[in-house]
Amino acid sequence: MDLPLPTELISFRNEVRAFLEANLTSELRGAAANATSVFIDPDVSLPWQRVLNQRGWAAPDWPAEFGGPGWNEMQRYVFAAECARAGAPNLAPMGLKMVAPVIMHYGTPEQRAYYLPRILSGEDYWCQGFSEPGAGSDLAALQLRAVRDGDDYILNGSKIWTTHAHFANRMFALVRTSTEGKPQAGISFLLLDMGGAGITVEPIHTLAGDHELNQVFFDDVRVPQANRLGAENDGWSVAKHLLTFERGGKYAPGLIDRLERLRMRNAVDPVLRARVDREAVTLTALQALELKAMRGEGGSTTIYASALKILGTEAAQRIDILACEIDGYIAWVDADGQTPADLAVTVPRYLNARAASIYAGSNEIQRDLVARELLG
Repeated sequence: MDLPLPTELISFRNEVRAFLEANLTSELRGAAANATSVFIDPDVSLPWQRVLNQRGWAAPDWPAEFGGPGWNEMQRYVFAAECARAGAPNLAPMGLKMVAPVIMHYGTPEQRAYYLPRILSGEDYWCQGFSEPGAGSDLAALQLRAVRDGDDYILNGSKIWTTHAHFANRMFALVRTSTEGKPQAGISFLLLDMGGAGITVEPIHTLAGDHELNQVFFDDVRVPQANRLGAENDGWSVAKHLLTFERGGKYAPGLIDRLERLRMRNAVDPVLRARVDREAVTLTALQALELKAMRGEGGSTTIYASALKILGTEAAQRIDILACEIDGYIAWVDADGQTPADLAVTVPRYLNARAASIYAGSNEIQRDLVARELLG
């Protein structure tokens, strides 16, 4: 979708397009097109991140003082739209988009100076240690214990559904440091080294056949108290701040581009074409809401983060269903008996995306948050 842009943003858009044309290789485009998940393996995402980092564009949302480009909201949106249009791989969000903002907000000067450059360069690759076997959407029920011992915490317990833990050398984790009072009041936020003694990563293979999830076990793992972010027992505040970055996102640019690619693949069935057209209308509305959220109009950050998470993930799932129906039809009528290469990822992508309305807080929980915010 082409947005009406002022002259300075048109110049910026052209600069981004020229950069992508010169630096985004066909190999990277192909790897992104064949990905079955929004979480692309680091052997694809990290080389692209390093290219962007050399240009100063690896972290579009970061302020200049921390190594970002210092762009305004519309520049970030245009950049996201152009990357989607060009077929660029997604970068791993756990470091750049999730833990980095909370390090900026809650971190000590020493923590910022150490971690942020390593996140930008890709030297540190992060995973998120939130969910546990008995604590998913009810995250306050988490039980991974962190007991003080001298200058360290000693961790015992496990985390589950830990995306890319088998690749990560760092984890940000919520741990139980107190059992007094409300469950939320006894949680702390730690930054830990995945190479520490006593950490075991066990794979979880998804219905789509992917290995992107894991269960991580902690057996007397020592983590320095200096690696805590924020005050002890105040990790819930840190986590709530982080989740606004995990939930609120620029969904529309990528979905609009994907829907247009589907439209080009379906030149036969008028019913499916009509469904694509209807979905295009919903994406227009989603994009309008994202732009409104960027300007801070008409609602709080909490409402927008939850609402965009609901609308974006459910639109993505509907587009996955459309892709299966469109590609299935093409496969049946293919006169040559040859299946196009991109059909091989359609069903795995559909299966993988079933989780999108569950992770980062299930969409049912998001609806509760919106209702609570609006109705009190």
